[in-house]
Amino acid sequence: MKGKVAKISSVLIVSTLLAITGCTNSSQTKPTTSDVPTAKADSKADLTPMIVRLATGGPFDPNWDDMQSDVGKAIKEKTGITLKKEFSVEGGDPQKYFALMIASNDYPDLVIGGAGKLVDAGALVDLAPLIDKYGPNIKKVYGDYMKRLRWSNSDHAIYTLPFPGVNHTHFDAGSGFKLQHQVLKELGYPQIKTVKDYEAAIKAYKEKHPTTADGKPTIGMSLNAGEWQILISTTNPAFLTTGAPDDGEFYIDPKTYEAKLHYLRPEEKEYFRWLNHMNDIGLLDPESFVQKYDQYKAKIATGRVLGIIDQKWDYQEAENSLKKEGKFDQTYAHFPVTLNDTYKDHSYQDTGYLAGPGVSITKSAKDPVRLIKFLDYLASDEGQVLINWGIEGVHYKVENGKRVIPADVLEKKTNDANNFKKSTGIGNYVQLSANYGDGVKDPSGNYYTANFPEQVQAQYSKADKETLAAYKVSTYLDLFPKKEEFPVKPWGAVWTMSTETGSEANVIFQKTQDIMKKRVPEAILAKPDQFDAIWDAFMKDLDKAGVQKLNQTYTQMVKDRIKLWNE
Repeated sequence: MKGKVAKISSVLIVSTLLAITGCTNSSQTKPTTSDVPTAKADSKADLTPMIVRLATGGPFDPNWDDMQSDVGKAIKEKTGITLKKEFSVEGGDPQKYFALMIASNDYPDLVIGGAGKLVDAGALVDLAPLIDKYGPNIKKVYGDYMKRLRWSNSDHAIYTLPFPGVNHTHFDAGSGFKLQHQVLKELGYPQIKTVKDYEAAIKAYKEKHPTTADGKPTIGMSLNAGEWQILISTTNPAFLTTGAPDDGEFYIDPKTYEAKLHYLRPEEKEYFRWLNHMNDIGLLDPESFVQKYDQYKAKIATGRVLGIIDQKWDYQEAENSLKKEGKFDQTYAHFPVTLNDTYKDHSYQDTGYLAGPGVSITKSAKDPVRLIKFLDYLASDEGQVLINWGIEGVHYKVENGKRVIPADVLEKKTNDANNFKKSTGIGNYVQLSANYGDGVKDPSGNYYTANFPEQVQAQYSKADKETLAAYKVSTYLDLFPKKEEFPVKPWGAVWTMSTETGSEANVIFQKTQDIMKKRVPEAILAKPDQFDAIWDAFMKDLDKAGVQKLNQTYTQMVKDRIKLWNE
């Protein structure tokens, strides 16, 4: 999933994106705004203190500031709202988290993710009437994309405010295969275009440096595959290295819109064969499929891992730790690696506005009007500058009409990012409402976000700059194929779609996921002469599970999405 989504993501956040968009089958009646209290509907500036429960499907975020940061306090002052954020249990499955929420009938005021399950359970409020009456800034942000917020062809209600930034422009790359700067520098900045190039670099450096400076064994490549991130670190690269864009678990024929589970593509088998080869020659971390997320991040933070295949939002916390310790040569450069030179990496193919997961108001909210006004404030010009830039005179200043981040603040933001985010709150509130993407300017002529070409380059470390100069580019994005090289995807991305829980297609989908989580690690960790037999068994398992029916369902969903967005 993409970089911004992933700031997502992150994190998750946006990475739990596939996991948390499942639906639940329910005969419950969906609430309307007339079904919930609106006691303060006429108050336009109600600053009465109000505590709001906000739940996510993600694990505990150590950078959450509990509204004690500069930005958090400013939001409370402007709105009277105090957010109490709730997380799933450590290592918890987001799907189970939302399923338990529904089973207990205990809903927070606001929720991020899980919309499919919650809509079917009748737990979410239709935001369309609220936005129409109380959300001028929300309407302004989404503009012509408001119709992409509609739930389905048969239900035009708006249940979520998607957090992907509107009219977002990528100025840097967070995807791709990663190699430490020290590896590239010692090897004279070799060509890194194919998996063989990537393998050769790791092998050459590891042979010279079997241990780190403190005597710990060097790890060639580690995959974050012990939990749900197997999708991000292990299986998504299979289609990206073989010339397909990110549609989650599916490949969509760009001409016919026919969908199929992407593991069925023969070319992807060869990518997994390469991972099998990496394991066989000792370059793959043997703990890849059993390590927990925290263990993966802790391992990266030691500087032992030469290469990773991941999205930046997924490992950024660990890299921030390296930066704080001044170990910039052990942080990572990003490359668009493919199986061979006949393929192009489609990471940055244009999806149009991607109305994916976002924030929702539940039927348990005591004052949905107050909440929509709160969300509308965050979407306002003032709110957008606050959550992206911070406080004027503290986190930025205005010089000759331009917002500028002082050098000392930028140094902390860049090299002590975890503490900076928690102490300032900058970046902690972006996913709570409609927001503008990178590259969009406000009425003053400044960018709404602090991510634009000059700022991106200013935040590069010396190691980044040396690597980029060696490859004769200004940003990592320059290494990737440009979006203009591909057509715009009229369906957006399939990872934002989901089937109804309890439906035949959903049951089949869950079966295919279980099969994948068994067979993919088994194939990668097997002896090379066993790989084909295991892969054949994988394909037979999928067929027995009913994958062709699943493909037909998603084909129709893609066609319905195109109709919904363009009618």
